[in-house]
Amino acid sequence: MSGGDMAKPLLGHRSTEGDPSVVPAAGRTIGVLGSGDFARSLAIRLVCSGFKVVVGSRNPKRKACLFPSAAEVTFQAEAVKKTDVIFVAVFREHYSTLCDLADVLAGKILVDVSNNAEMNHHKESNAEYLASLFPACTVVKGFNVVSAWTLQSGARDGNKQVLICSNNQEAKRTVAEIAQVMGFTPVDMGCMSSAREIENIPLRLLPAWKIPIFLALGLFLCFFTYNLVRQVIHPYIREQKNKFYKIPVEVVNTTLPCVAYVMLSLVYLPGVLAACLQLYYGTKYRRFPDWLDQWLQHRKQIGLLSFFCAALHAVYSLCLPMRRSHRYQLIETAVKQAMEKKMNIWVEEEVWRMEIYISVGIIALGLLSLLAITSLPSIANSLNWREFSFIQSTLGFIALVISTLHTLTYGWSRAFDENQYKFYLPPTYTLTLLVPCTVILAKVAFSLPCIQHRLLRIRRGWEKGRYVKFVLPSATGEYSSGETSSNV
Repeated sequence: MSGGDMAKPLLGHRSTEGDPSVVPAAGRTIGVLGSGDFARSLAIRLVCSGFKVVVGSRNPKRKACLFPSAAEVTFQAEAVKKTDVIFVAVFREHYSTLCDLADVLAGKILVDVSNNAEMNHHKESNAEYLASLFPACTVVKGFNVVSAWTLQSGARDGNKQVLICSNNQEAKRTVAEIAQVMGFTPVDMGCMSSAREIENIPLRLLPAWKIPIFLALGLFLCFFTYNLVRQVIHPYIREQKNKFYKIPVEVVNTTLPCVAYVMLSLVYLPGVLAACLQLYYGTKYRRFPDWLDQWLQHRKQIGLLSFFCAALHAVYSLCLPMRRSHRYQLIETAVKQAMEKKMNIWVEEEVWRMEIYISVGIIALGLLSLLAITSLPSIANSLNWREFSFIQSTLGFIALVISTLHTLTYGWSRAFDENQYKFYLPPTYTLTLLVPCTVILAKVAFSLPCIQHRLLRIRRGWEKGRYVKFVLPSATGEYSSGETSSNV
């Protein structure tokens, strides 16, 4: 996971933060057309940022009490006359109601902040439609990815980026000045053709989380079914024992650590595969397959889902002694011991196993918590690259190793007990060890000096089969040039 991915301006677009050409614009008069929640939040933020705000409403007397006292609330026509920059905070369906103001709006900058209810619902974006209704105006798309809550609470409590696009550079510069004074980071998205992309952003539901969520759900269903067969179906068929009561808590609790453990290994497996490809081709400039590229980009989400499952496992484990079935089993065991006159049931090996198992599990959960916290943009931005890489890569690999120890101490010697193979199916934890152990062994192999040195050279730009020039002295004392392969 690369550091600060969520806090950087979009790739390929220029952020105007720190641009010396952007001059603070506080003190100028800004117009707002509309009296809804977003318009009210926008007016509050503008006033707090030092702007003079004039709000245009069709019913100013009724709406005046909703806005800060420092903002002037008047009719739309009067508001338009008092400013050159106007935020259009009305729905697309109501754009036509502003057509009567076309003459007064001529030559002014209109900032379209609207969003649609569905993605690509119209042939053209809202901003392009607004520009077609008012050809004499300069339309800028912006502030639609910022919520009303963020506007009221300030940029520090929400997304700081404000995506801006327009066909007019000066208009974009003016809106960027306003956004920067308000405490946001303006990001230039280019010309007006980008408006459709900007308007689709707020409508996307966790676009980067779909694949990881489906992966986690798929693993959960597979392991849940496997555990259900072993813990419930097998005793019901072979011993006629009804253990369906285990499904809500015990079976789920056995499934969650399996998902968390495998998901954690899947965070580091694509890095191993990428290193193998680089070693095989002898270059870092060959493009990875699309599936591997997508996998690398989703490592952060996979890691957070791993932590989520591990946290649920910890909570479920703490709740196990609270179950009524557990209390009945304790009483039943005590009665059997009394009837058999067993005074000492202490098993030293089992005591040590459980002590180590719980201790290692707590350490693993603590490391996973650290990984999850440092993946948050606010925390990641406070770390330099070496610190972030150490936590996510080095401590992350240590967390995988400790999780493996946690799994091994849970299984202990039960993998060699034939009674543990229900329907000839091996214990669940033995299946979960496959991918993590592969990753650990590969990491150990990459740490060998011969492989580590070659991989480091490749990542610094060395390529297999590349020819380099050299110069050698001839028999006559003159120097002649030649070529040799860099892998000699």
